[in-house]
Amino acid sequence: MERVRGAGAVLAVLVVLGAPPAAGEELSGVFQWLGKCECHFINGTESVRYVERYIYNREQYAHFDSDVGVYVGDTPYGVIQARYWNSDSEGMELTRSEVDTVCRPNYEVSSRFIVNRRVPPSVSISLVPSSSQPGPGRLLCSVMDFYPAPVQVRWFQDGQELPEHVVATDVVPTGDWSYQVLVLLEIPPRRGVTYSCQVEHVSLEHPLSRHWEMPPDTVRSKILVGVGGLVLALVFLALGLGFYLREKSS
Repeated sequence: MERVRGAGAVLAVLVVLGAPPAAGEELSGVFQWLGKCECHFINGTESVRYVERYIYNREQYAHFDSDVGVYVGDTPYGVIQARYWNSDSEGMELTRSEVDTVCRPNYEVSSRFIVNRRVPPSVSISLVPSSSQPGPGRLLCSVMDFYPAPVQVRWFQDGQELPEHVVATDVVPTGDWSYQVLVLLEIPPRRGVTYSCQVEHVSLEHPLSRHWEMPPDTVRSKILVGVGGLVLALVFLALGLGFYLREKSS
């Protein structure tokens, strides 16, 4: 098998046909071969490691690690293949040079829009129904469209952190070079209490917080407004009646 050159990955799907299939017949087999090249950087380009991996049907059978300097077989077949590759002095010289010919130049090119890229998150709080618990629902903090991936999300109740009763999804890529995470507060919200979702991310100078309070009871509010209006009307009626009686007696 020819070795992969350059950083990246090559995927080959080999279809074993035998004879051309007749109408309605299925192919005899589909096999996957993957050659994958990786560049690992520590403290910029101070320490660079180049790795090649060769995988057949999800099993790695051989690899090259620049820290080792030779191909290593991970399966009986991989041992044979690694021995053959290591015997190729010209090919080995080329492979060992990938640290300087591929990894370092690519770091200089890509670091401006990958390593140094910072996109702040958008944060929102919503009340979602609970399928397993009765009550008004549960609070969900949605942290969206941030880069890079590391992020810390915390819930607070009236300024006090709630380290328990918090469930979070994995930080997942959205497919547009950004990430998202959802963090659910499992305890039901209470009226008169302020809840806060606080997000810390490398793109933010200070933690970003969003606050949420239970909206007032609409029916109860209408009753209170009506009672207040009635009391105010009675006060004005009493004052007006007092002025009328005073003017009449004078």
